[in-house]
Amino acid sequence: MAGVKRKQVEADKLARASNSKKIKATNSQTNSKKTAPPPADDVTESDTSEVEHGFYGFSAKDSDVESESDFEGIASDEESEGAKDNTAVENPIRRQGVKGPLVGVDKANTNLSTSSKEAHAKQKALAKERKASKPNADLIQRSKYIWERLRVKSSVPKDERRELVKELFEMITGRVRDFVFKHDSVRVIQCALKYANMVQRKNIAKELKGDYKTLAESKYAKFLVAKLIVEGDDDIRDMIVPEFYGSVRRLINQPEASWILDDIYRGAATPAQKAILLREWYGPEFAIFKTSKTLEPSDGILSNILFESPEKRKPIMSYLYNLINQLIQKKMTGFTMLHDAMLQYYLNTAPGSVESNEFLELLKGDEEFDLLKNLAFTASGAHVVCLAFARGTAKDRKHLLKAYKDTVEMLAYDQHGHMVLVAALDVTDDTQTSTRSILTPLIGKDPPPSNPDEAAQQQAKILALASHGHGRIPLLYPLAGAQKWFFPEQDAALLAEIQVARATTSKKDPQVRRREVVRAISGPVLATIAARSAEFLRDPFACHMVAEVLLEGDGDKNAAVNAVAALAEGDPREEAHIANNAAAGRMLKTLVLGGRFDAESGEVKLVEPRLGFADTLWGKIAKWMIEWACGPSSFVVVNLVDADGFEGREEVLERLRGARARLENAASRTPKADVEKGKVKGGKKKGDKGAARNAGAKILLQKLLSH
Repeated sequence: MAGVKRKQVEADKLARASNSKKIKATNSQTNSKKTAPPPADDVTESDTSEVEHGFYGFSAKDSDVESESDFEGIASDEESEGAKDNTAVENPIRRQGVKGPLVGVDKANTNLSTSSKEAHAKQKALAKERKASKPNADLIQRSKYIWERLRVKSSVPKDERRELVKELFEMITGRVRDFVFKHDSVRVIQCALKYANMVQRKNIAKELKGDYKTLAESKYAKFLVAKLIVEGDDDIRDMIVPEFYGSVRRLINQPEASWILDDIYRGAATPAQKAILLREWYGPEFAIFKTSKTLEPSDGILSNILFESPEKRKPIMSYLYNLINQLIQKKMTGFTMLHDAMLQYYLNTAPGSVESNEFLELLKGDEEFDLLKNLAFTASGAHVVCLAFARGTAKDRKHLLKAYKDTVEMLAYDQHGHMVLVAALDVTDDTQTSTRSILTPLIGKDPPPSNPDEAAQQQAKILALASHGHGRIPLLYPLAGAQKWFFPEQDAALLAEIQVARATTSKKDPQVRRREVVRAISGPVLATIAARSAEFLRDPFACHMVAEVLLEGDGDKNAAVNAVAALAEGDPREEAHIANNAAAGRMLKTLVLGGRFDAESGEVKLVEPRLGFADTLWGKIAKWMIEWACGPSSFVVVNLVDADGFEGREEVLERLRGARARLENAASRTPKADVEKGKVKGGKKKGDKGAARNAGAKILLQKLLSH
């Protein structure tokens, strides 16, 4: 019996152990089912925006299947709040952030919603229906297709393009307003303007009459206004510009319209229209009340208005200053109209007055220097900066120079900016600061670098400046002064104004300042002439630089003189010889004289120390002297005879006497080069009245008679 009981106990233990393992296995399977991620369905998401179609917050990534219970409670806010409150109870797994189907929900008995892909498809269909229900939907859609076809001109055959343009104008005629205020259809009108004739453009302009201010304020339609101005004629311009009268102050502060207004003012408006627009900066009365007389360009000049109505000076100046300051504080400093207004204000303040000093502080107040940089590249803006240099103190000038440390080269090549550099060099007493800030970026360091690569870079920069119409002026002005042959008339007038203001603010003698600047220019330029004289003499502008530096420069000139004279060697009858280069010939005759001719005194003012170029050149051209005397550069020989201190004068005269017959022939015939260039009609016989003759040879014959 004891054995039977023992076996029974062991059997019970085994049964309990087996049951325990089964329970554990069952629990493990259940847990694995709960935590395992659901199988991924093949869901393709739409490429359209969920925000655009009102499905923001809904994504196929959140669950494989959404039950209808997820959309319950949308009808009212109270039900929605109740649904949020019961979320933890109804859906604990979702509350814990576990994605997948709800536990315990019978999918077979649940009304399932559409998939994300189907939902997006429905939204696309709805969006298409909404677009189709809008006015002119079909026309706009067709016009956009035509635009897409026409926008690349080379891809459409001419006949097809003609038909498409015809169809396009049939669509838009009478409906232009329906197109221009939509970002995707305004481009259609721009395309139409591109291919339109002038009559069609005028028709478009007439349809938009009265809406140009609104169009200018539009982010996209503003470009249509600009295109009408560019593609249109004077009638279209006169139709558009007057619509901006009376609204200048508002539009110049509007982010979109301000640029269109300034473009119209700068590039399209007539001088009289500019005067009307600019007058609105002087006060509200100029915008509200229109004058009965026809305005002239001079009516936009503030000094004329103040002269006629001196009692209005204070309110006008205050209004103008506040508007200027408003735009500067907004960092809207690139407008030409603003620069013109600033110049009018500054010109009507007395140097050293509170108004003038306050305005100068306004210029200096921009820590990023955007204002000063923008000013330097317009005519009025450069005028303002030049006056600021002339009226400012030494500290002010240092601050202004700092603003342009990264843009010196750009200024030198600019038609307006170069005068900023001229003014800075002409008024700054601290020439070490001015030359370091201006000349070093332009022409490099003095003495020139010994490294061949660095020296070549410096020479290339100097040659480029010397060959540029504007770039050479900051270098030539200290050497030659304001000579008419290189200094424009408007620049000369501005320079005179600068020098008047400089008289009360600069302490250094102008001639001392000029010589110090010349000393800084001479070294690098003389070294470049010595190394690359042939390149200088190929360009007319660069020839001027050679003459001025050799005459007025400081330092050792021997290497440069020898390099230039060496180019005169050889037969001057060869086409490539510098004797056939008019600019090089003028340069050589100036250097031979050793100074410039002074019209007032009627004499040549020789430079000190003497250059001695005549003796150096004579050693190079003595063999071919008669060819020079009878050729295009005969005045070089004339000046050899007249050169003061030239030791070979008698030898030159002796050779000329021996070649009198050749001189007489040259003096009485048309030079072949002039006939070939079309300066003189060919076929004229010797002695024909009116035929061009070698004037230099004729003068040499006269000199032979007097010696």
